[in-house]
Amino acid sequence: MTPAAPAPRRRTVLGGAALGTLATAGLSTGAAQAAPFAPAAPAAPGAPGPAGTVSYRNKQILVDGKPVLVLAGEIHYFRLKKADWQSRLDKAKAAGLNTIATYIPWMWHELPDGTIDVTGRTRPERDLGAFIDLCHRNGFLFIARPGPFTMAELKGEGVPERVREDHPEIVSTGWHDAPATTPTVDYLAPAFLKETRHWYAAVMPVLAKRLHGNGGPVVAVQLDNEIGMLAWVSNSPDLTDHVTADFDGWLRKEYGDGLGARYPFAGEDLAGRRKGIRNPKDAYGAALMHDLGRFMRGRFARYVTELRTAAEEYGVSGVPFVINIHGTSDSRAEPFPIGISQLMETYGGIEGTISGADFYLGDLTLRNVTDLYLINAFMEAVNDKDQPVTALEFDAGHADYGQNMDSQTSPSGVDLKTRLCVAQGAKMVNYYLFAGGFNPRLDKPAGDGNDRIGITGERHGFAAPVDPEGRPGVSYESTRRTVRAMDSLADVLAPMRTTYDDVALGFVPDHYLTEYHPPELASVQRVLDEAVNTRGAGPRGSLARAMLLGGFRYRGVNLQAADLDPTDVPVFALATGEHLGAGLQRRLVRYVEAGGKLLLSGRLPVKDMADKPCTVLADALGLKAGKTLTDANRFWLSVTAHDWAAPLPEVRLSRTQLCEPSRGRTVLRELSTGKGCGFDIPLGRGRAVVITTDYQCDLTFWGRAFRALDAAPAIRHSATDPGVFLLTTADGERGRLLHAFNVSSGYDQDFTVTENGKPLFGGEKLRLPGRTAAILPLGLDVGGLRVAYATAELTGGADGLATFRALGGSDAESVVAVEGAARCEGARVSTEGGRTVLRVRRAEFTVRRA
Repeated sequence: MTPAAPAPRRRTVLGGAALGTLATAGLSTGAAQAAPFAPAAPAAPGAPGPAGTVSYRNKQILVDGKPVLVLAGEIHYFRLKKADWQSRLDKAKAAGLNTIATYIPWMWHELPDGTIDVTGRTRPERDLGAFIDLCHRNGFLFIARPGPFTMAELKGEGVPERVREDHPEIVSTGWHDAPATTPTVDYLAPAFLKETRHWYAAVMPVLAKRLHGNGGPVVAVQLDNEIGMLAWVSNSPDLTDHVTADFDGWLRKEYGDGLGARYPFAGEDLAGRRKGIRNPKDAYGAALMHDLGRFMRGRFARYVTELRTAAEEYGVSGVPFVINIHGTSDSRAEPFPIGISQLMETYGGIEGTISGADFYLGDLTLRNVTDLYLINAFMEAVNDKDQPVTALEFDAGHADYGQNMDSQTSPSGVDLKTRLCVAQGAKMVNYYLFAGGFNPRLDKPAGDGNDRIGITGERHGFAAPVDPEGRPGVSYESTRRTVRAMDSLADVLAPMRTTYDDVALGFVPDHYLTEYHPPELASVQRVLDEAVNTRGAGPRGSLARAMLLGGFRYRGVNLQAADLDPTDVPVFALATGEHLGAGLQRRLVRYVEAGGKLLLSGRLPVKDMADKPCTVLADALGLKAGKTLTDANRFWLSVTAHDWAAPLPEVRLSRTQLCEPSRGRTVLRELSTGKGCGFDIPLGRGRAVVITTDYQCDLTFWGRAFRALDAAPAIRHSATDPGVFLLTTADGERGRLLHAFNVSSGYDQDFTVTENGKPLFGGEKLRLPGRTAAILPLGLDVGGLRVAYATAELTGGADGLATFRALGGSDAESVVAVEGAARCEGARVSTEGGRTVLRVRRAEFTVRRA
């Protein structure tokens, strides 16, 4: 660290204005007519809102004008006998859930003759209204997911096979005219839209009658499911004649007279242009990958508009429409932002629409904790000032999805993931799948091996907390504990807003336009390799992980949305490879010149997303990119630290890009050449730290890099082992919560916490066992008490009392400080400046107003 460096700026940014309305809403039994959706108007603190309304505002979900925390469980009515519906709802109720969600499969309700049964005239289990009404009578809210696609291990992904047979033109064609390997279709094909309207005409009136505004439980409706996912995972883009003609028109409008310079097939007839799109050449392969992804974003947005219009025409309005985002696999979420990139134009800033994450991460560990953090941060980066973060498919259960006894998630997984989502502002969590069931037989045998609606055999959801037979599984109790812990604090958590330090991590959606990559093209592979290695979290994921474990409560910022304002984003960290669009490079230059502080991790951008030379940022920084060395062929690549990065041991790495600076400081050098791979460069009124090597997650190094940019976490802890991090949420004058996490594998931690150098919790130590998290009050009004701090987890409060749970069990001493007089049975009591300090040795205890 440079001795003359200025003191770090420490400012906490509140993620939007907070509200004072805290009460959790109940169900309205009025019959008010549902109105077109509009964001809620501000209400006086504590005042109830209009009965029968469902809306969102300031990152909150509001029911009857009151903030709610939606804790849902997915139960597939169509996989259960009607007589078993109640027993599954009983278990959901016992678990503390307040909402039921379900897919509503088109292919289940459509009969062999093409008619649709949603009333149960052919099978009782097809009586959709009866299931929703039963949920309502049991006190649940309801999230409807009617497709047309539903996935859920259903044949045809929930779309009747008849639709594809009757309209072969909607069946997708991919690269090189190859038929799609998945049941994806051309979403905007007129025939598919007509068929979808046929389905909506049957299902939407059932939902409309039961909207919350009409006295029912329906508070949200999902439009389709995982839009674009099938084509992405199979790398088989929808390139039907209809789509390619649409894409051709988009290209001509986008590039005009310059199209010929980008695509050599531009001057041919439509057949020739279609051939050039389906059979791309290396010269324009990267450009086509980028343009096709951008085009599909808009096309998906048009598709969602069609669905929403149809839903509204059939009576569904006055509740948020939800778009779910896909992208996790193998317990990781590195590709998840591809889903955000695909669907951002379907919901980002679109009034009346919110997004929900689908994630399947298993346990939350040091390996994948930043994956989940970035899911929420990057979703938030696309949302507008009102849209909340939600998790529409939150993996529940023990993860033995193959029923092979070869996989099991620990009981701590669901708790840690839930708490992290809530700490990052999630206001809706849907545990998927909460209860298993059975795949019924098709009305008309298909001769496909099992003649059932699903592909998992007779049983489905065998890893769920409640198994197909209705028995609580091994994960039921851990799920129940987590849900009840969140439910007991719902009135406190529902209006809370996440608070941040002065550091943001950049999100570049175009870095994820890799879902449709033309195969076997060198230009495409270069972009793919570079993007996958660096985007989002940085090489090795080190940047995002070092920021979180280094203490930063950071938000995500969409670099493509608008120019960065240094007063709003004082420090901006960005992981990027050598590809970055010219417009974004210029945006970064303007930001730094205006006084912004930039930390760039990865290779120096010297090309645009079409793989063409672009050195706007490098030229402004005075850096010339040179050779990239790799740790291979018995060459043990090593890097040394200099200037403020020193002293640090020599570090062996796997890749480094050598650069020649024209000014500034060199802070990292490759050992064998002595050339730089880490730089601190002034530019205008700002400054940039550029790291062009895959430096490991060394918290000391990254901490020094941020201090060089005058950035440091406001809240710090003294834990020495990795795995501990702290987040905060706040609600205006009511107070705030500290969310403490220890994701390490069983290592208990005792530590103190400071904020801007001053002790929190009265200087008392916090004990956080491994694989646990806790919600701790800091100056919080709860139950008629003002709790200055507590080293025990807050579990509830009402009528002059607050309840707590000791973090270290009954042998540990918990300390609770309350403004004014208070009492607790068996506590040692002292007073400090008008506060009552209670020291308690109990696993659970109650503090009362004296």
